Amino acid sequence: MNDERTATLEHRAAVFGALSDPARLRIVDVLALGDASSSELAELLGISSNLLAHHLKVLREAGLVTSHPSQGDGRRQYLRLVEDALDAAPPRIETPARVVFVCTANSARSHLAAALWRQHSPIRSASAGTHPAEAIDPGALDVARRRALPLPRRRPRALVDVAEAGDLVVTVCDLAHEELAVPNDLHWSVPDPVRIGTPAAFDTAYDELEGRVTALAARLSP
Repeated sequence: MNDERTATLEHRAAVFGALSDPARLRIVDVLALGDASSSELAELLGISSNLLAHHLKVLREAGLVTSHPSQGDGRRQYLRLVEDALDAAPPRIETPARVVFVCTANSARSHLAAALWRQHSPIRSASAGTHPAEAIDPGALDVARRRALPLPRRRPRALVDVAEAGDLVVTVCDLAHEELAVPNDLHWSVPDPVRIGTPAAFDTAYDELEGRVTALAARLSP
C-alpha cells in the first residue's frame, strides 16, 4: 500500500472517528449551515465549556473545523466547517417562507446575499440591517455590475421593519449577529468589504456569499 493511499485511509478513519460521537456530529450539523462561537455551541448542546473544548479539539485534528476572530467582539472566535467536509450527507433544515439576510448597515453583504439567493432558489428573500445606512455602498453596486448580478437599488431597511413570521434569518455580519435583539437562525461570518473598500475585498465577499447561498439553497426544498 503506497504512502498516499495510507494517508487517505488514515484521514478518512479520523473523520469517521470524529463523527462517531453524537455531540460532535451535532456540532458538525450546526456548522454545516452557519458559523457559531464556542459559547453558542455550548448553550445549544447543553454541555460544559471543557467538554466542548475536547470535542472541538477532535474535530480540528480531523480537519473538519476551523476558526477565526470576530470582526465585532475580537475576543470571540467563530467556528466554521471546512468546505466540502460533509459532501456525503449534508444536513437539511425546514423550508422557510422567506430568507432574510442581515448585516449592520444593510448596504453591501446582505443586499448581495439576497440578490444571489434569488438566482439560486424560488424561496423569497429580503435583506435588512441593524443600523441601516443611507444607501447601498458603491462597492456593492460595482461588484454586482462586474458579476452581472441584478441588484435593485433599494434603500437600506431596518430588520424590525422587514421581519415576518416564518422567516429564516441569516446574519452575514459579526456585528449584527452579536447585537441582534432577537435570535437569528443562522450566522455566516463574512468579512466586511466596506472596511477595506477595494474591488478585491468585494470580490472576496461576493465569492464567499455565493458559495454559502448555493450550499444553503441546495438544502432547502420549496
